[in-house]
Amino acid sequence: MAGFADFLGPILEMMTWVGFVPGVPLLVWAWVIARRRCQWVTADGEQFAAGGFLGLRWVDLELEERKVLLDIAATEDGAGTGSVVVHYDACHPSRCSLEPPRYDHTVLILGWILTGVGIVSTIGGLVLVAL
Repeated sequence: MAGFADFLGPILEMMTWVGFVPGVPLLVWAWVIARRRCQWVTADGEQFAAGGFLGLRWVDLELEERKVLLDIAATEDGAGTGSVVVHYDACHPSRCSLEPPRYDHTVLILGWILTGVGIVSTIGGLVLVAL
């Protein structure tokens, strides 16, 4: 068993460092990104045709009326007009969409995976020492 422990010990120690050193800063970075991200708010609005394009009109949290033109061409028969649900950035109301925002969680997922590898390697090394 001493030969196996001599072989596995350095590998577990290296994997501990490989997991913790980049994993914990990535988790901190993901936390900072999440804290600095502006909240997206949902409001009832309406679509309208303006100059051949489709526009959105809604009232934001400060009770100001907002209007934005989309990059979508409006139909001639007016089928693109009507009431819709508008999702907009509370910090930058001109950033709006008819679809809810999708956040990228790559940094958080990678941080959890690497930190998990570090934790499992540390526990494996402690079990190896106890044997």
